[in-house]
Amino acid sequence: MSFFINDALAESAATTSTVSQGGGLSQILILVGFVVIFYLLLWRPQAKRAKEHRQLMGNLGIGDEVVTTGGIVGKITVLKDAFITVQIAENVEIKIQKAAVSSILPKGTL
Repeated sequence: MSFFINDALAESAATTSTVSQGGGLSQILILVGFVVIFYLLLWRPQAKRAKEHRQLMGNLGIGDEVVTTGGIVGKITVLKDAFITVQIAENVEIKIQKAAVSSILPKGTL
């Protein structure tokens, strides 16, 4: 009976040595797969949103009706390099950063 146990141990040692030889290539492929998934799901959409936001900030003009990231809605009255002044009610104006503008509303919304 002892000869069966020795054969089983020898067979398991032979199979582990053949599996470990191909493991390096599969690990590289898995790593490349993770990089591709990371790029497609995270990096590319974020870069697209950043590009759209830069275009939005470049297209701002006096009289545009905007919504800020904080939810404030108003009309642009003064436009400078990094800051804009937004009129949110009669005789009420606030100064905010251009980057805080999240979207431009259609004309006549307010």
